Amino acid sequence: MTRLADLPGQDTVVRLLARNAVLHQATGAQMQELLPLLEVAECRKGEPLLLQGAEDMEQYFVLEGVVKRVVSNPMGKEMILRFTRAGDIETSWAAWRLKTPAPYSIVAVTRARVVKLALPLWAEFLSRHPALHEAFELEVMHLMSDILGHIITLHLLDAPGRVLRFLRKKPEFVELVPKKELAAYLNLSAETLSRLQSRGKVQLRQAGPGRQAKPP
Repeated sequence: MTRLADLPGQDTVVRLLARNAVLHQATGAQMQELLPLLEVAECRKGEPLLLQGAEDMEQYFVLEGVVKRVVSNPMGKEMILRFTRAGDIETSWAAWRLKTPAPYSIVAVTRARVVKLALPLWAEFLSRHPALHEAFELEVMHLMSDILGHIITLHLLDAPGRVLRFLRKKPEFVELVPKKELAAYLNLSAETLSRLQSRGKVQLRQAGPGRQAKPP
């Protein structure tokens, strides 16, 4: 882990942050205020950024790769709640605000590079910039809505329907996420996902012009 201020070639990281889903709304002065608080972390595939039950939490801005939000029970069964790719955020903001332990883990799906800072520092920064604070909380609400939609999908749609909805809503992840992880996200085995593909019920490729996946 390296402080962003000490990182050679930090200008590249700053340019990537300026395109982030939340930070693209920050002014130059706000970014200059934020940069000294940031650290850069390089994550191996499968490496956790946050462990379920942790009380020390951080705000993450994904620069490269994919991470997942995943919850597990005492028997070790896991459920993937969402994937996050470069340019998006990951957070445990709600749990931190409620003063409860992290209800899920955040884990690298692929090799990933993230910028992070402790949530108390992030909250203090946001308190000085109400418009950015509002933009961040709106993004958090979008994430929560997305997860709710995913959970409803798992309960109401059959296997082909789940895959088709994923292709319609998140086609960009097809080429970013290993098939095993995609199957787990859809509560399918990798074998079932392959069987659906081989039988022509789904096509695991990004939907391009003229071949958009239809909603179930």
